[in-house]
Amino acid sequence: MPPQPPDANGGAREATNVVDRIWHGTDPVSRLARLALAPAAALYRGIIAARGALYDFGVFPARRTVLPALSVGNLSVGGTGKTPVSAYIAARLRDRGGQPAIVLRGYGGDEPLVHATLNPDIPVVVSADRVAGVAKARVLGADVAVLDDAFQHRRADRWGDVVLVSADSWSAKQRLLPAGPWREPVRGLRRAALTIVTRKAASADDAREVVAALKATVPGLATAIVWLAPGRLRAARGTEARSLEEIAGKRIHVIAAIGNPVAFIRQLEMAGAITVTTSIFPDHYDFTPADTARIALETGGAGFVVCTLKDAVKLAPHWPPEAPRLWYVSQHVNVEQGLDTLDLLLDGLLAARSTF
Repeated sequence: MPPQPPDANGGAREATNVVDRIWHGTDPVSRLARLALAPAAALYRGIIAARGALYDFGVFPARRTVLPALSVGNLSVGGTGKTPVSAYIAARLRDRGGQPAIVLRGYGGDEPLVHATLNPDIPVVVSADRVAGVAKARVLGADVAVLDDAFQHRRADRWGDVVLVSADSWSAKQRLLPAGPWREPVRGLRRAALTIVTRKAASADDAREVVAALKATVPGLATAIVWLAPGRLRAARGTEARSLEEIAGKRIHVIAAIGNPVAFIRQLEMAGAITVTTSIFPDHYDFTPADTARIALETGGAGFVVCTLKDAVKLAPHWPPEAPRLWYVSQHVNVEQGLDTLDLLLDGLLAARSTF
């Protein structure tokens, strides 16, 4: 079971811990809960298998996008680094001569703001209908599209799929929803043009072991490894930036409403933070002014208050001016293995523009 961060009181945070305990816990209560959810997980498995077959055989029609589009998605629920990797791919397409746009559902309201911060010059289109979103992207001048979180959105017949698997939360046993965090089994990677194993606090050896396990299940799988490295401390308000090394030996308070807060906290501990207290919320949590005021009171005595960019875009507008300063840390994409494979994929996407 991944170690759980300390947490302050709060219904939303308690609910998050309950779900994580059910999915990852090794205690008798967690095992009993998973056993009770096993019938629902079996039903879910059957439903997604039937749905996939209906798309595979053309019973459910898929509509071709008006631009060559590359989906970046997950097999599991959150925590893989999908947003920074999608932004990296969009930027790499731009640097290779493309005019990309990001198309996403925009669940929670934070992801469009994060993309706009990471790549201010790349249009972001919010649409639950990815086919319609790509059409809008073309109107905005795009000639290729990156679909953020669309692997299971098979109604959009895109050019290809990149799928992320996290080494930080990898388990040899993949439990499907609701008994675990997996949206579909590993064999779903057969639909992927490229599988990227991401790591935050996990080691490079851990990532290579995950690659080996995936290839054992899906022979011939094209893979890459990405290290999501923590960047500098950046002020949630203003432009000031500091070295992450400044947290070494300091007490910090971490605020996180992301898919895998434990990996983020481990990154900060590995950077030298000696005492970490936390305010943990569900992924994409919509912070209210009351939430923000309460969190600010919980941070007393911390040398630094740190969150992710995904949290900062929602917390900053309500952060009390009298509270300790709020800093965020972004994840920098470092392709450790498979860069040539990724670039060949992106060049193929750009070449496909002539067929659209």
